Amino acid sequence: MSDTSPVISSDEGTDASVVIVAPRTSTTETVLRIVVPVAMLVLAVIIWQVYVVASGTPKYILPSPVDVWESLKKDYPTLLPSLWVTLSITFQALILALIGGVALAILLVQSKWIELAVFPFAVILQVTPVIAIAPLLLIYTPNTQTALLIVAFLVAFFPILSNMVSGLKSVDHNLLNLFDLYGAGRWKSLIYLKIPASMPYFLTGLRIGGGLSLIAAVVAEFAAGSAGQGSGLAFRILESGYRLNIPRMFAALLLLTGTGIAIFGFTSLISWLVLHRWHESAVRREN
Repeated sequence: MSDTSPVISSDEGTDASVVIVAPRTSTTETVLRIVVPVAMLVLAVIIWQVYVVASGTPKYILPSPVDVWESLKKDYPTLLPSLWVTLSITFQALILALIGGVALAILLVQSKWIELAVFPFAVILQVTPVIAIAPLLLIYTPNTQTALLIVAFLVAFFPILSNMVSGLKSVDHNLLNLFDLYGAGRWKSLIYLKIPASMPYFLTGLRIGGGLSLIAAVVAEFAAGSAGQGSGLAFRILESGYRLNIPRMFAALLLLTGTGIAIFGFTSLISWLVLHRWHESAVRREN
């Protein structure tokens, strides 16, 4: 007689038999997340256009969106090289701030005495106004571009350093004790425990530092008063103001705004890619 009893899997009743289905965002919600912000932006532009046309405001006081768009198309050969200069300073400063901030944070956390000796200098550099530093750097650096890079670096450096230090210090002490129990050394604990645990803090510093590096590059150029062929968008804004070419000024501001949004979006995407599978701040919940 054949055995017809049900076959019971060896995993039944265990965690291995449980299939976890990640909650998905509905198509309607995804569409609304895109449509609502875009619709509000379009509505604001329409109101702006209608107000300028209805009030008869001249271009040299408040240009309409159409005027700004025409200026952007006409002056793009002039604005594009300036945008590249600003972007170059921004990303160079951000990369240097990432390398310097992470390296110094690891060094500070590994040694309490080094932290006590070095961290006050980082705080001093952070609280000192950039406008006050820029003229001094123009004296001590070989060229204006180097001074702008240093200013942008200093502004972006502290948020990355501060967040990374906080992240490295926020590790669960029970896990640290567990690593000590199994004989993991200081560097193994750093690589396999502290650095992974500090990633949310680091990525927050990256988002903040990315925006601040762009702001610092523009502010530093305002303070330095740089001009000429190799100048960034800050000089184009000042030049447009002196010539009462307000549509070009708005076009340069539009490029800066778009650049800032792109940097924030890119760093936010990096944060989501790193955290969305495991960290509480990025995991989507059903409720």
